[in-house]
Formats: sequence, C-alpha cells, structure tokens
Amino acid sequence: MPYVRVWIHMVWSTKDFKPVLEKELREKLYAHIRENAKSKNIYLDCINGFFDHVHVLISLKADQSPAKVAQLLKGESSHWLNDQQLTPVRFEWQKEYFAVSVSESSLENVRSYINKQEEHHRKKIFKEEYNEFMQKYGFAERG
Repeated sequence: MPYVRVWIHMVWSTKDFKPVLEKELREKLYAHIRENAKSKNIYLDCINGFFDHVHVLISLKADQSPAKVAQLLKGESSHWLNDQQLTPVRFEWQKEYFAVSVSESSLENVRSYINKQEEHHRKKIFKEEYNEFMQKYGFAERG
C-alpha cells in the first residue's frame, strides 16, 4: 500500500467573479462540500472563502489528482446549489481553478489564511488577489 501525503491549496471562483455567496449560503455550501468530500474519500482539512470564491486545503491520496478533486468538488456543489435553488439565478463556478502544493511546514499558515478570508477581503478584493496568485505561482495572468 502506498503512503502518500500531498497537500494542495485549491481556489476557485464564481463565474465572472459574481459576489453571490452570501454568508448564510456560504455556510450551507461549505457544509455540503465537506460532506461531499467525505463521501468521495477526499480529505478536506479546511474550507472558507468569501462572496465570490472558495479556498480548500486538501490532502491528496495516491489515486487522486488535483483535476479530479476539483471536478468532484466544484461540479457536484454547483449541481447541488442549483438543485436546491439556493441562488436566484442559475449558479456556475468559473471553469478554471488554481492549485498549489503546500509543504508540511506551511500548513498552519495556509490554514490561518484560509480561515481568515472575511477579514482578509476587507482589505483586498478577490480578483486582485487572484491575479497576484497567478503571477506569484507563474500562471498566466487573467485579463
């Protein structure tokens, strides 16, 4: 049996960065994503976000990839939101996401960052932060 521990910080946004995730809706959504992750054997360490995006810290198993985990979490959660009619219009996530590896020594910093999203986004909107992440990690900048 392989023993694997690969930590990933994954972030995705609502389509066109629309600020549709009000606090009450976010709480329901996070609880649902946690349950969905658990049912699919995805280890989700923490989840949080703000009006227009979600951050998760996950630990991949040997047979999991970031792409598959993103598909399972994003796809199912948008389907659930629409099925439950929790938004006034059809809900969609942005197609892309980003995922970066996290070292064991950085886990507490990443957890803290994820858990303090509301506080953090009082100072900076997500689209600005998104472009900074894209540059910092060498991804193409969004237009």
